Amino acid sequence: MSISGKFAILLLTIIAYLPMRVLYVISDTLYLIMRYVVGYRIDAVKNNLRNSFPEKGRDELCRIEKRFYHHLCDCIMETIKLLHVSDNEMDRRVSVNGADYVESIATGGRSVIVFMSHYGNWEWAQEITRYYSCPPHSAALYRKIKSRWMNEVMKKIRSRYNTELILQKEGARKLLSYRKQGHQTAVGFIADQRPNSSNLNHWTIFLGQETAYPVGGEEIGKHIEAGFVYLDVEKPKRGHYVLTFRPLKPSSDEEYPYMKAYLRCLETTIRREPAYWLWSHKRWRIKPKNVIRTDVLGG
Repeated sequence: MSISGKFAILLLTIIAYLPMRVLYVISDTLYLIMRYVVGYRIDAVKNNLRNSFPEKGRDELCRIEKRFYHHLCDCIMETIKLLHVSDNEMDRRVSVNGADYVESIATGGRSVIVFMSHYGNWEWAQEITRYYSCPPHSAALYRKIKSRWMNEVMKKIRSRYNTELILQKEGARKLLSYRKQGHQTAVGFIADQRPNSSNLNHWTIFLGQETAYPVGGEEIGKHIEAGFVYLDVEKPKRGHYVLTFRPLKPSSDEEYPYMKAYLRCLETTIRREPAYWLWSHKRWRIKPKNVIRTDVLGG
């Protein structure tokens, strides 16, 4: 690990020793800076909300926007807290339901693909690995962060529960090798990001907009004969999350049916409470060209 990475982890760990109530005071201050001073990606947030919810008035969209920035700042402090937090405190703050469904898939000898999203606090979602014993191994695919020290910090945070971190570009090869060796794995895929610009081959309507979607999770899952589940997220109050494994119900006449079923579930989650999705991501920056579509989610 680099010197800068070690220093960053030391500094953030010191912050993580602070109680959550103090971290949320810092979050409230950070909110004012991010929204009113820096204006972090505020145009993207406004455009994404306006285009996703054309039926909502200006005042309602403004309320969602404010709540989103508050939530984003909370997520930052909550993620830092993972550097020093007890299992007991996480148990008080995160409830996990439906783990028996994951085990019912795994008892047949299969691995499990868990489709997740940037909703709620996705870094706290690694808590799910403590609620099932089969599959015995958990992994998560991730994209390497350009900043070396930040990448080192996030790797430490994301491996809190001994989850194996697999680079996205190495995911298919490694999971196929596990399959050949007879190893069962529960693999988390955060699948709501826009694919790379060179791989914009699959489009659908999501939140009322033409949206490119990745297919790697479903492709890998089929090759390793895995089962697919959706991790639904609710935030009943500040600093508390309810994570629920839900079955995916694909339609046999769709291309990439599990991915489409996942997107339908995610849209339901977002519409239930919009403020907790990552609206600052530029998912719709690239528009489709010469795309002929015949499917509409929920249509």
